Amino acid sequence: MFRFKQFSIEDNRCAHKVGTDGTLLGAWVNLDHAKNILDVGTGSGLIALMMAQRSNSSAHIDAIELVASDCSQASENVTHSPWPRKISIHHTRLQHFESAKKFDCIVSNPPFFNNSFKPPVQSRITPRHTDTLPFDELIEHSKRLLAKDGRLHVILPKAEGTHFIEQAKNKSLHLARQWSFRTRPEKPIERWLLSFSQENASLDTGEILLYEKDDDWSESYQLLTRDFYLKL
Repeated sequence: MFRFKQFSIEDNRCAHKVGTDGTLLGAWVNLDHAKNILDVGTGSGLIALMMAQRSNSSAHIDAIELVASDCSQASENVTHSPWPRKISIHHTRLQHFESAKKFDCIVSNPPFFNNSFKPPVQSRITPRHTDTLPFDELIEHSKRLLAKDGRLHVILPKAEGTHFIEQAKNKSLHLARQWSFRTRPEKPIERWLLSFSQENASLDTGEILLYEKDDDWSESYQLLTRDFYLKL
């Protein structure tokens, strides 16, 4: 079990485990004025629960998940959280998800391995490989579900993030926010945190370091995650 300041997560039945990527994205997304939030590929429900903690009381989070075991465990995590009525879990894929409302915020820690070696266990393939949610389909269906001034937020490795930016541009989604994440100052960029808008916007850039020196979390990482980690 992963214990955070306001909720706990069980992920022993989940193919998509709790990790740094999800925690980073859940803490980084701008939720100003967001009332309708969609979490694509919720896994254990981590990001959905972070959105519930951070958003205002009138906001609602819909979280979709293709893998049945993840969906079941996410539902249990939500039920035992402080926000069981604020989050709705849906067992479906984005390509089939329909909603009468448009979303101010769509957030996804998407699968990103493409044309690479696949593990022998099927449950490990879905959350990691783009077969079930190719980038172009994530972009296309996010655009279908976004409100006019809504934003899509993702976290990806550097190379895949660069490719995603180009695909989004081809579908008229404009890069509005681009922050880098690296473990140490001397290390290369390991992740891009990216936000896209249907309207042109000035680009907001920044960087988050995990460690500035030794094994002490950096000030930027502590500031970002202090509302969640117990040790902060």
